[in-house]
This record gives sequence, C-alpha cells and structure tokens, in this order.
Amino acid sequence: MPEQHDVNAPAGTQSLQKKGPALRYLIGALILLGFGVFVAAFIGWTALLAPWKQLQLAPLVGAIILVFSTYALRALRIYDYFREEIRGHFGPCLRLSLQHNLLNNLLPMRTGEVSFPVLMSRYFDIKPLRSVPTLLWFRLLDLHTLLVGGLVVAGERFFGRELSLMIVVAWMFLPWLVYRLYRPLTQALSRHPGRVQQFAAKAMQGLPHEPGLFWRSWFWTLCNWAIKLAVFAWVLGLFVDTGFAAAWVGATAGDLTSVLPIHGVAGAGTYEAGVVAGLLPFGITTANAVQGAVNLHLFVLGCTLLSGLLSLALPGPKNR
Repeated sequence: MPEQHDVNAPAGTQSLQKKGPALRYLIGALILLGFGVFVAAFIGWTALLAPWKQLQLAPLVGAIILVFSTYALRALRIYDYFREEIRGHFGPCLRLSLQHNLLNNLLPMRTGEVSFPVLMSRYFDIKPLRSVPTLLWFRLLDLHTLLVGGLVVAGERFFGRELSLMIVVAWMFLPWLVYRLYRPLTQALSRHPGRVQQFAAKAMQGLPHEPGLFWRSWFWTLCNWAIKLAVFAWVLGLFVDTGFAAAWVGATAGDLTSVLPIHGVAGAGTYEAGVVAGLLPFGITTANAVQGAVNLHLFVLGCTLLSGLLSLALPGPKNR
C-alpha cells in the first residue's frame, strides 16, 4: 500500500517520510543494537537466559501449541471474511496468515503489514482496494480487544470496581455502535482531513456488510486474543514472580507497542519497554521486569519463526 503524505504534517515528519524504508530499517537496527548493549550491561545475557534451563519441556510445548491455535483462529477470521473468494482453500489461507504474521513481527515500523494485501492478491486475486480496508478493520478489532482485556483483568486496580465495570460495558458496545453508524461516521471523517481520520475512515470501509459476518469476525478476534494473552501471561509468570493480572497487563502492554510509529527490528527494545511499563505499577523491580520481558519476547519470536517455517509445508497460492 503506498504511503500517504499529510500536507499538514510537520516538515520533519514529511522529510522522514520521503527518505523511505531505508531510514526506517536503519532506525530499527539501531534500536535493536542499543537494546542488546543495554541488556548486556544492565543484566547480562547469561543471567537473563538462565531461567530457560529450569523450564520443563511439556508445559513449554503446551504453550507453543496454544499459540499455534491462535494462528489458526486468525486464519479462520480471514477465511470467514473472504469466504466467497477463498472457499475450500483454508490451507493456502493459513499459509498466508502465518507468513503475514512472520513478516509483521520481524520487520520494523509495521512495514510487514504491507505483505497482507500483496499476499491476498497473489494467493486469491483479491485486490488491495478490498483487502486493505479489511485489514484496518481487523486491526481496530485487535486494538479494541487488547484494551478491553486489560480493563477486565486489571481495571479494578486502577479505576475501582464500579468505574471499571462502566468503562468495560461502554467499551464493549463500541464496535457494534461503529458498525451501526459507519455511514454517517465515514461522511463526517471525510470532512476532516488528518492521519487518524483517514485511518478510521478506511477501516470503516472494510466493515462487514451483514450482521452475521460482523459478529463472527468479532468472535474470532475475542477467542484469538483471550487464548494468546492468557498464554503470554502464563509464560511471563514463569520468568517473573508476579500475579496473573500483572502478567496479563504486561503482555498486553507489550503487544500494544506494535501500534507505535517507531520500533526495532522484530520489535526488540520497544516490545520489552511495553512489558516493563505494564509490570512496574505492580511493584515488580526493573531488573526482574526486563528479564521477564526479554524472555517472553524470545518465546514469541520463537513461535513466530517456527510457524513461518511450518507454513512452507502448507499449500501455496491457488493461482500460481
């Protein structure tokens, strides 16, 4: 998807946009290098990786299988949404989803997202005009679910029981409200130029055109993130002595860093910063939080790389 330049953006931002992907990769590599040096000086890689020797194989394999189930749920969301175009081709759809996830996790600055419309066009002849708005809609559902999960698990600690419950109920109604009002909202957003408005308007273009598809896409999203964050929180708890709520918030904060405009190669540095930021309010020391964050990220990357390798055994595009 070509980049869009905002005429109202600051001069520095426009200059950064014009320099293209090369500068993004350079920034991502520098973040990765700086983070590696920081960990080596602050904790030491030997001490940081030591807890892996104490982990039992069976629980670790179980966690990997559960993470792989979330990959299948993500593929089901795509398959269900585009069922008219790709019916009977779930294998290639799963392969596409795994490879999109691989590129999205490894490439810096969210450049891996571009692979989705490219792969959808190559695998199923679905044009970017249809796949890009759908991807934006999926990302809004993902963000909404991430936040509601954090509110359910830890909202009482920060807002109190009554206020937290009110926020959760109101937040849960938001996707349905957007779905019901997407036409007037799209018209209103089109009258106010800006990056956020353009993103929201394009995302709403990808909204499902029937209630059943809306509810199913939301259902797949909720199932995916409920399993994924529960597994990540459990894995994080293996490396940090903390409660489940703190681990859930830490895992959620780590995933939320994916929306940042700048992050390192494979999310290195920024992902860990998110996890640490989520853990510190629960009284976890910085050293323990960093150790848990790095090891959780290594688990996530390991699952990503393994799934990307296994995707090669799945059927390829139906139209080669």
